[in-house]
Amino acid sequence: MSKRVVIKRATGRDRRRKHIRKNLSGTAARPRMSVFRGNKTMYVQVIDDMAGVTLASASTLEKQFREKGKMTKTAAASALGEQIARRAVDAGISQVVFDRGGYKYHGRIKALADAARENGLIF
Repeated sequence: MSKRVVIKRATGRDRRRKHIRKNLSGTAARPRMSVFRGNKTMYVQVIDDMAGVTLASASTLEKQFREKGKMTKTAAASALGEQIARRAVDAGISQVVFDRGGYKYHGRIKALADAARENGLIF
């Protein structure tokens, strides 16, 4: 019986993500704000990598976003940035390290980052 080996080719985002994560790490004093951007949704987490704990999180799938009604993806990303900044500040976090997750810094990622900065996060 032969074994089949599946080789997964790394995408451009995977390569960028590895290079970014090699140099970024979240601490208790300055946790990492990690972003995942799907085709329809976005997730953001504020993570202390030393302890392996998520300190705050937000997603466009939450009830608050569904109650706001239809909005563009960029507007939703901006609202998500406001939400994660509020939750992080409530948890006593003012400074973070921004981990864009291999995504290029424009569009939804930029809108999220700008909104988080405007609402009190420093990075």
